[in-house]
Amino acid sequence: MSELALLIVRIGFVAVLWIFVFSIISVIRADLFGQKVVGRAAKAAAPTVVSAPVVPAPPSARVQQTEPVGAIPSRLVITQGDRAGVELALTGKEILIGRAASCDLLVDDEYASSQHAKLIQMNNDWLIQDLNSTNGTFLAGNRVGTPAVVKLNTPVRVGKTVFELRA
Repeated sequence: MSELALLIVRIGFVAVLWIFVFSIISVIRADLFGQKVVGRAAKAAAPTVVSAPVVPAPPSARVQQTEPVGAIPSRLVITQGDRAGVELALTGKEILIGRAASCDLLVDDEYASSQHAKLIQMNNDWLIQDLNSTNGTFLAGNRVGTPAVVKLNTPVRVGKTVFELRA
C-alpha cells in the first residue's frame, strides 16, 4: 500500500473517531440538560407555568372511571409507580415531567431522564411530547415519537410511572 493511501486511511479513521466522540457528548448533554423541542407556535400559545399543588387522590379515583364524551381533562392522576394515587391539577398550559427539581411532575425513577417529557395544552387538547429521553415515553403502550394527543383515561408511561388525564 502506498504512503498516500495509508495517510488517507489514518485521517479517515481519526475523523470517524472524532464524530463518534462528539455524538456521545451530545447524547450526554441532552440527557443532563434536556432540549427545547417545542415549535414556535406552541411557545407563543403557552405562557409560563405555575406549579400546581400536589394532593393525594381519594381512593375512589383509583377505580377506572368512565368520563362523559367531550369532557375536558382537569387533573392528572398517577396510577402506577412510587407516587400512585397522587393527583395534580391541570392549571397551566404546560407540565414538564422528569427527575429534575425544576419539573412540575417530579418522577423519582432511574428510568426517567432529568427532563423526560412535556404535556402541552392546545385548543382544549393535551399533547404529550417526548424530550429525546433515553428510555422513551409511551402513550397507550406505543412509543411517542412526535407530539400525540392524550385522551381521557389513556395511560401514559414515563419510566416506571404511569399516569392518566381525568375530568
